[in-house]
Amino acid sequence: MSLERESSEEADALDPFRQFVSLERDVLVLSVAMFAFSLGFQMTSRYMGEYLYALGATGLVVGLFGSFGNVISAVYPYPGGAISDRIGSRYAQTAFGLCSTVGFGVWLVAPALAGVSVGPTSLAIVAVFLGLVLAQAWKSFGLGATFAIVKQAVPPSRLAAGFASTETFRRTAFLVGPLLAAALFYPFGSSDGGIVTAFQLILVVAVAFGALGTLVQHRLYDPAGDDIGSEFEGVSQLLADLRALPAELRPLLVADTLVRFANGMVYIFFVIVVTRFLEVGLSLSLPVIGVLDLSPQSYFGVLLGIEMLVALVTMIPVARAAERVGLKPVVAIGFAVYAIFPILLINAPPDAAVLAVLFAFSGLRFAGLPAHKALIVGPAERGAGGRVTGAYYLLRNLIVIPSAALGGLLWDGVPNPLTGAELFAGDPVVAFTVATAIGLLGTGYFLLFGEEFEAYQ
Repeated sequence: MSLERESSEEADALDPFRQFVSLERDVLVLSVAMFAFSLGFQMTSRYMGEYLYALGATGLVVGLFGSFGNVISAVYPYPGGAISDRIGSRYAQTAFGLCSTVGFGVWLVAPALAGVSVGPTSLAIVAVFLGLVLAQAWKSFGLGATFAIVKQAVPPSRLAAGFASTETFRRTAFLVGPLLAAALFYPFGSSDGGIVTAFQLILVVAVAFGALGTLVQHRLYDPAGDDIGSEFEGVSQLLADLRALPAELRPLLVADTLVRFANGMVYIFFVIVVTRFLEVGLSLSLPVIGVLDLSPQSYFGVLLGIEMLVALVTMIPVARAAERVGLKPVVAIGFAVYAIFPILLINAPPDAAVLAVLFAFSGLRFAGLPAHKALIVGPAERGAGGRVTGAYYLLRNLIVIPSAALGGLLWDGVPNPLTGAELFAGDPVVAFTVATAIGLLGTGYFLLFGEEFEAYQ
């Protein structure tokens, strides 16, 4: 995009909707793709712990799956950002979208392999792990491209509002997806067989939306506005980009890493807490419909919907507030919510209303995401937004890799590798309490040392 257009057009929280009507092709196509893939991700990723349990996995295996996802989240963004900077967003995002759609398909057929043993586990669980390699592609490989597209389209002082525009589409999918999942779980009850069948139906929807998002990106995205950077020069360029991260990002990176490590310890277990630890469902008496009994699996989808509704309602006003108070206070509030939520959840009474309030509180953590993204990509030079974002997430996610495995050990217990005796019996409360302590440490560090992006000062 030209500098004239960049300076003359301000980002508005309703821009994606206006662009949809006028068929603008940059943020519009990104927003539509975000909706399609986010619908698939939110319906599936938040239930993966439950899916693995239903296929026969243990808490430790669930934790290892979370850490495997952390490996992918660490490895994918930098090469994905380098690819998008080099070849442009259209072809990069099309390829990443196709990979994710195939990954959803692998998860779909995984239960058919449950009868085949692979060491102490089954081929179905191995397939779920392998499917993640593909399913994560659009979200993680494409991370740098999504940041770069917004940076190209929005003036520096309005980055938070620009990210709020795309996040509105994304979080709308995060609202619709769990409610759709709750409806698909409803007829099948809480048995492991019913959970597997319901989740396969969810995956059919994910495959359909993934195919739609891939097609929309390839056919409609206009690559004319892409900032094409220099050719990727391999590991030497990676090391140079890591060393050249803007100084403003370093305190944010330390704090963000601690907060995400804490969240990574327990994130995949949120569904298990609701469905198997607290076992909270919901029974409603509705006029005309009659009594509606939601299983814990269905009610978890409702809770996620509540979480996303709060995120959608607060995200745009908070992005506007960031223009007055700065990015740092907004990001700090998001970090604090990330940190406190685990200990509140694990100590909650088995009461549906209490859980609804807690997940509404959790939704506030998403309100700070546009400001957080603006704080990451704002200092980057034009044409390098993808690589800066990728380098940032590479460092953060490499350190976060073992978090879910650690959470799984604290949840399930720690055996003595020599004798097989139990060193630690395992306690979900301990796992969630340790996570909150680490998250609060990261929040405090950011309050003390975090820096403001100059465009917001």
